[in-house]
Amino acid sequence: MNPKPTTLGALRREVEGGRVARRSVKTEIRDNLIVKLRSGEALFPGIIGYDDTVVPQVVNAVLSRHNFILLGLRGQAKTRVLRALTSLLDESMPVVPGCEIHDDPLAPLCAACRARVRKEGDDLPVAWLGRDARYVEKLATPDVTIADMIGDLDPIKAARANLELSDELTMHYGLIPRANRGIFAINELPDLAGKIQVGLFNILQEGDVQIKGYPVRLPLDLMVVFSANPEDYTARGKIITPLKDRIGSEIRTHYPVSRQHAMQITKQESWTARDSAGIEVILPEYVREVVEEVAFQARQDQKIDKRSGVSQRLPISLLENVVSNAERRALASGEHVAVPRITDIYAAIPAITGKFELEYEGELKGADTVARDLIRSAVSTIHDGWFPDVDFRQVTEWFDIGGSLQIDDALSSAELISRTSQVQGLHEAARSGGIGKKPSEPVLASAIDFVLEGLYAHRKISRSTEGQFQAAEQSKPRAPRSVDPLTERDLPLGNKKKYYN
Repeated sequence: MNPKPTTLGALRREVEGGRVARRSVKTEIRDNLIVKLRSGEALFPGIIGYDDTVVPQVVNAVLSRHNFILLGLRGQAKTRVLRALTSLLDESMPVVPGCEIHDDPLAPLCAACRARVRKEGDDLPVAWLGRDARYVEKLATPDVTIADMIGDLDPIKAARANLELSDELTMHYGLIPRANRGIFAINELPDLAGKIQVGLFNILQEGDVQIKGYPVRLPLDLMVVFSANPEDYTARGKIITPLKDRIGSEIRTHYPVSRQHAMQITKQESWTARDSAGIEVILPEYVREVVEEVAFQARQDQKIDKRSGVSQRLPISLLENVVSNAERRALASGEHVAVPRITDIYAAIPAITGKFELEYEGELKGADTVARDLIRSAVSTIHDGWFPDVDFRQVTEWFDIGGSLQIDDALSSAELISRTSQVQGLHEAARSGGIGKKPSEPVLASAIDFVLEGLYAHRKISRSTEGQFQAAEQSKPRAPRSVDPLTERDLPLGNKKKYYN
């Protein structure tokens, strides 16, 4: 591989000889995308579930050399897709050293770089800028000013250099000029004030900016991309119509369509490989499925605001909390293996309640109650798939004739197995769920807990928390409830002890 040219003269010879390409940013991204498409290389590694929907539309926008916007609810990997565009840039690009706007040494824009070229000629040093440094991202907020985005005059710079304010050398460049010859991304575009959005017109249509009304024209070379939540237009602002008209492509994102795709995303993003405590974590597949199904249930629950969405961060945070609860139990009981149980999902409710907005009906029930209902529905759905042909009559009959079982979520695996050994057919049913004939104690304990929670979710047995609740099927009177006199809601009681009967 030939060394990169280090002077302007050497760079000019490389360009004239065709060994270094000189092209616009959008053409560069398009050319590199074409190479990847021909080779069959993965375009956006780590972006799961968009292969047949979002990715083809992004490819079309890039091939068309469009500026584009991603519209979607929170937690749909919009920012991740935008940042992945850097993989389509060249590995490095020649720039004038020290230039704030990454000037092309062969065609500098700013006055300072033009002066350097005139003074130093072919001896002007050339620096090479990596692809990651060519991506500039701004989170739009209402307090962003036009000076932040485009630039302003710097009176201090003018005074120090004894220059007129109208001199180009007094300019302080904003974020957009500093993204010259790269990708500029604006997240949450509706939050940007309308007058600032107007300032983007020339950049999108003409490819230039003007600073403070002075006749200084900077024909920038940029790809501009945006992200926005369409449901926020009326809540916090909107994208003004003339700006939308200048954006080449509008691409809609979405939540994972299948549970398998969602599980892949959660597995990729969550921190479950715990090793610092010296405890091995074995994560059952059914626990992963239930965690993911909680998010799917939430997205279709009438008590949860659909316009706000349920982020993919919910199952990610939930799974991490589930593993942490299993880890805590293993540390307390002196076990060297932590196997999460369905019980741990109930213990991880704090990772659920902050991830959704409630409708009026949900507000009346309370976030904790809604979260418990979601978990119960998720367990019911997943339980059917793991035990499709298992007959649980022997287990339920044991409870029907008066059997009662107390389960504590802090119980060690050995103690849980011992307490449940009296329930006829329970251990056999747990072993039929794909855990093998001779599973370890932590794995068997988790499977037993799954069977019990599944039967409870299907209302075949009842469960009370701290002795306060009983299933409606029971004819005996309910235990006293602790009730808030103002809201008539049950007070939080925790979920440590469970009684099955």
